[in-house]
Amino acid sequence: MRYRFLIPLLIWLTSLASCVSMGTQEHPQTELRTKLVLLGTGTPNAEPDRSGPCLAVIVDDTAYLVDAGPGVVRRAGMAASELGLEALKPSRLGHVFLTHLHSDHTVGLPDLIFTCWTLEREKQLQLFGPKGSAHMVTSIQSAWREDVAIRKDGLEPANLNGHKVNVHELQAGVVFQDERVKVTAIAVPHGKWEHAFGYRFDTPDRSIVISGDCTPNQALLEAARGCDILVHEVYSARAFADREPVWQKYHATAHTSSVELAAIAAEARPGLLVLTHQLYWGATERELLAEIKAAYDGPIANGSDLSIF
Repeated sequence: MRYRFLIPLLIWLTSLASCVSMGTQEHPQTELRTKLVLLGTGTPNAEPDRSGPCLAVIVDDTAYLVDAGPGVVRRAGMAASELGLEALKPSRLGHVFLTHLHSDHTVGLPDLIFTCWTLEREKQLQLFGPKGSAHMVTSIQSAWREDVAIRKDGLEPANLNGHKVNVHELQAGVVFQDERVKVTAIAVPHGKWEHAFGYRFDTPDRSIVISGDCTPNQALLEAARGCDILVHEVYSARAFADREPVWQKYHATAHTSSVELAAIAAEARPGLLVLTHQLYWGATERELLAEIKAAYDGPIANGSDLSIF
């Protein structure tokens, strides 16, 4: 147990060294008002060292989450307590933007709603997402209605608002703005999903674009041109060739290969390309990076849980 505090630090140092070795011109962390924290970089595969998809854009003392995969609140709590990121304390998690409603991106939503409430969040959660988000939240609230009743009417000193959710169903365009950030939703193609989004966050000192799950598309490419950080999903093109035809058909219509991502990044020229939701299928991290670097010469970081940029 005495070593558990070293793990996130080692992860962070590794990711920082990766950025430096690849030529990333990042400002020192202390100079930035905006940080990007990868809370979960996983896929539907149950990998023990990767929580479900979720990241946080932190501006000053406020965190804005993208997606709510399994493990989101515990990863955020770990980042708050062990990495000193107070904005990620569960009681302070008040905004989440869903890219789409696949279960691996939303299974952590009840956790985000109810655990943060029991840990003393007092304000309603502000949730932004595609059509269907309101129905999902209503169903979650119904499923946990007995828990809510016991906590409010029993002996526990629960507040009256922290479990509530204010849902905003989106269309493409600017969907949120306050004194710290402007958030723009980008419609992206993802398999059979009718509504799926990427997001661009513009803050006082950085622009961050998040792909969500998608195939290559012009809208996301245009949003990412010249941005400071592009966070993008990826799968190994080499390993894809060995997949069963049924899975090849699916992934070709739902996700982005390393070769395709290299072409996107070569045109968009982000300050830093951050990989997430990586599908290796037996390829190594080195091989995946080599597939991208064969056609893209910009700085790359292979994201892992609790990486900070």
